[in-house]
Amino acid sequence: MSSDREALRLHDIIENIERIESYMIGLDRESFAKDLRTIDAVERCLQRITEAVIKIGPERMALISPRTPVDAVRGLGNVLRHDYDQVDLGVIFLTIRESLPELRTDCLRALSD
Repeated sequence: MSSDREALRLHDIIENIERIESYMIGLDRESFAKDLRTIDAVERCLQRITEAVIKIGPERMALISPRTPVDAVRGLGNVLRHDYDQVDLGVIFLTIRESLPELRTDCLRALSD
């Protein structure tokens, strides 16, 4: 690991993924899309995750989590911050179910190395 700051950002990523997981308990895609409070909470956590990934940097993130496309993470963050009216809840749902568990695993491994 390169620094204490990086470790803090990895912890932030893990914590926000775990928050999202707790918010999503019992929700399928359809019920998630109807739950505005959960959508708001999930989007805020995703913003934090995207910001932490960006601050760690693309080169370092490629080593930490090669399966995580940093450009796509940056794009998601931009949509959440600037084009919030164009958020695709289907993409958010798939990100939660498919990508975040892998990112969490990779960040935990990086912290233990």
